[in-house]
Amino acid sequence: MRVLALDTALANCAAAVFDDSTETPCLCVQQEQIGRGHAEMLMGMIGDVMAEASTAFTDLDRIVVTKGPGSFTGLRVGLSVARGFGLVLDKPVVGITTLESIARTASKTCSQLPLLVALPGKGQEIYAQLFDGNGAAMDAPSVRNLEDLPNAVSAGTRLAGAAAEAVRAACAFSEEAVIGEQAYPDIAEVAKLGILANPLDSAASPLYLRPPDATPQKKGRIERLPERAN
Repeated sequence: MRVLALDTALANCAAAVFDDSTETPCLCVQQEQIGRGHAEMLMGMIGDVMAEASTAFTDLDRIVVTKGPGSFTGLRVGLSVARGFGLVLDKPVVGITTLESIARTASKTCSQLPLLVALPGKGQEIYAQLFDGNGAAMDAPSVRNLEDLPNAVSAGTRLAGAAAEAVRAACAFSEEAVIGEQAYPDIAEVAKLGILANPLDSAASPLYLRPPDATPQKKGRIERLPERAN
């Protein structure tokens, strides 16, 4: 199966063409850690990897894209582009979470122990999900507060993701608990998960675990407060 994989969920901007039926599955990758500006960079990356992989868009079997948790703006960029390609090409679009893709990378060195993947949220919050040693999810992605983790994370759990060290400190675990501090997904792992996923169970819908900091202003005039009686 040949897929186009996209990631704009976090600080990284990445595109890859991946084909699991070839001797070298990862045909072409482009990525850059940019923080912001995914919309300006992504389409150029896609054109480059498709050309370097000698792949026409009609050769693709599906589109794979990260769906969060991550930046509200970044997520919208990747998901909009992926859905657009899916609509035009009449190909399935599969959404993969940033947490599960990081877990897939980290589980290779996890020694069958439980694995908590944690990414920074706002303030003392983290985005987290627990996986088994094979990278299979044991619970749903959620927002957790660091101060609540000592009672929620069992001893022996391995930690990965950009907030792994913060979790380790909060739980007073030894340094060996942290097996990786990957800040964003490996685009090749995103592609592999996308090939394995059932499109019916992995919709390309944004995974927002908390509301945006900025909310749209209500339409119309600001309501007047009731006049106070004299």
